[in-house]
Amino acid sequence: MDTVDSEEDDNSDAWDEADTPNSQLTKCLFCCKVFTIVEEALEHATKDHSFDLPKLKMRLDMDCYSFIKMINYLRLHPMDASDLMAVSKPVWNDDKFMKPSIEDDPWLMYDFDDVEIPQPSMSSGDGSGGYLANAENGIVTLSEQHFAELQKKIQALSVEVRVKNSLLEAAAEDMKRMRSLTQELVEGGGSSQSTDKPVDRKVACLSLTEDQSYFDSYAHFGIHLEMLSDVVRTSSYRDALVKNSPMLKDKTVLDLGCGTSILSMFAAQAGARKVIGIDQSDIIYNAMDIVRENGLESQVTLVKGRLEDTAIPENKVDYIVSEWMGYFLLFEGMLDSVMYARDKHLAEGGLLLPNRCTMHLVGIDDAGRHKEIVKFWDDVYGFKMSTLSAEVLKEPFVEVVPGTSVATTPHTLAELDLMTCSTKDYSSISSPFKLEALRDTSLTAFAGYFDTFFDLPVEKVSFTTGPQGEPTHWKQTVFYLKDPLPVKKGDVIEGHLLCQRHQREIRSLHICITLKGLKHNFYMTSGSATDL
Repeated sequence: MDTVDSEEDDNSDAWDEADTPNSQLTKCLFCCKVFTIVEEALEHATKDHSFDLPKLKMRLDMDCYSFIKMINYLRLHPMDASDLMAVSKPVWNDDKFMKPSIEDDPWLMYDFDDVEIPQPSMSSGDGSGGYLANAENGIVTLSEQHFAELQKKIQALSVEVRVKNSLLEAAAEDMKRMRSLTQELVEGGGSSQSTDKPVDRKVACLSLTEDQSYFDSYAHFGIHLEMLSDVVRTSSYRDALVKNSPMLKDKTVLDLGCGTSILSMFAAQAGARKVIGIDQSDIIYNAMDIVRENGLESQVTLVKGRLEDTAIPENKVDYIVSEWMGYFLLFEGMLDSVMYARDKHLAEGGLLLPNRCTMHLVGIDDAGRHKEIVKFWDDVYGFKMSTLSAEVLKEPFVEVVPGTSVATTPHTLAELDLMTCSTKDYSSISSPFKLEALRDTSLTAFAGYFDTFFDLPVEKVSFTTGPQGEPTHWKQTVFYLKDPLPVKKGDVIEGHLLCQRHQREIRSLHICITLKGLKHNFYMTSGSATDL
């Protein structure tokens, strides 16, 4: 029974309530005056400083990104409105100006797309004001400048139409998903029965609004400290790239989910001609500074965006490197983006790094830990809280399992060849398993982990996240049993494991372990898997 359903993020009222009374005042771009809202500041800038934003937008062919860069540039390099209106080309094109100069600057929230550019007037009179259009014998003659302006306007309107169509299509998809979810809830009647039906949705089906919380979780520096401090992880990627530098020399590399750009810099260090790093998280702005700090901006280009929605400088690349693996390998569903990148951007003969992964299960016996997690609720300061014990058992624990607690042989649940597999190969993994007991004991849990392989021509590299290896930030994913399972040395524990996408949160997992005909359901959703 899925009692760990995700919240529907229905907190808009609380958001508005918290945001409105403390909203930041809007500072004029050209003087020290402040205003309650951007519209008032813009009106002031127009009247008192002769700032003409629509005219500037039209003349410099600005989009919303150029507007954001301009605001951040002006905060760092103030100039008079007259000087700004006189620039012949944007002096703020550098991507470093995408990083906010003032935190929560209201100007950055302004809907620049709604700024209407001035329409050129047409007259057939004395030609005073606007453009002159001559009409004779049913033929209209335009000046070259007027014709060019009309072409530009048509192009702008065409882009606007495409954008609006995309928004409409996205809205239609959202409505389709809502209808599907509603039908599922109605037909299921809130049933607590789990289903073995595979979930066909992919991460690309999510709108960026739906998916933003995932990327926001990687904007915090603590998680990057944890990952970069993982020597097994980071040194394995470094060795795979640097020790195979002959194959990377003068090649193009895509670093998918580049984060701090550490893998991009390893690829550049290995001799890649061009490295493209892409990430939707705001950590990308720090990565841009890091690349410049290390003098690699001529080799490494960083792009902010979700790959499924964003164009990159090179449509085809020779190698795609990505540290996409989540807890129990598949948590967070980033493998979907790797598959998308492979199918859309990997050149013929190219290679994914890593190119192969395996998933494993092993039995463990740790009576002390089982008591802390499961039996704790039988007596909490003299009170029984057994109902919470049932809930805790539905959540996998992400923790380091001591090697001495490994009580069975491991079983390989799946092997994924990333060069050939499809989303169907991992959206629902169903595997019977056999584990042989290594000693007389009682199994208290099962631990899941994965191994990663870089099968490269010069030097092969691999690492394990299993309990017998050096600990990594992935640790192991532990599925606790309610009651320990007694076994004798040599006994074979037979069961079945089903790992599939969560029915509603497709970056999350539902794992069902069947043992002696009894199903144990576990749910890994954002914020539910306990990381210790």
